[in-house]
Amino acid sequence: MDGNGRWAKERGKARTKGHEKGAETVRSITQSIANAGVKYLTLYAFSTENWSRPKTEVEFLMKLLEKYLDKEASTYQKNGIRFEVIGDMSRFSESLVQRIEKTRRDTANNKKLTQVLAINYGSKDEILRAVKKMQENSLEITEQNLNSMLDTAQMPPVDMLIRTGGDMRLSNFLLWQAAYAELFFTKTLWPDFEENELYMMVEEFKTRERRFGKI
Repeated sequence: MDGNGRWAKERGKARTKGHEKGAETVRSITQSIANAGVKYLTLYAFSTENWSRPKTEVEFLMKLLEKYLDKEASTYQKNGIRFEVIGDMSRFSESLVQRIEKTRRDTANNKKLTQVLAINYGSKDEILRAVKKMQENSLEITEQNLNSMLDTAQMPPVDMLIRTGGDMRLSNFLLWQAAYAELFFTKTLWPDFEENELYMMVEEFKTRERRFGKI
């Protein structure tokens, strides 16, 4: 979800306003995805590298996440959405961790869509943590064992990966899981990303031939 800061700058607003608008887009896109029959939606909300941003912006993002989870509690239940997270939670405040865990518990039985937020997430960090778990459990280093130790162990691999904002790179997002994902890039900034463009991408995805290395 790229482009919140640029969206705000183009309008002469503070970056925080872009993040607030981006949170609104998360809500609308999540509801659209749920109604489209997709089972998993993973959103890159905060990377392991984002801690290098100005302290005030980081603090705002943490508060925004907590506020978002509070505000969307009824939306999750109304739309049958289960909430999950991937990433390293150890750097978050106690109140944010408690809010995350409460949302997980409250939505655990919802079946329509699983919304996954990647927070304090980096694919390289995830893989390193998984390897350490394998060592701690004296597991042989195999693809199956590594899969079982990833944050996404209970989730399917990525079918379709979309990046907004114009940059054409993965930026340390689900590198292992997206090995055979179909990639989509758009110049649209995240706050302006709407369901019409999403559905156009989904229709194109349906036309792509996925060979997974085979002929």
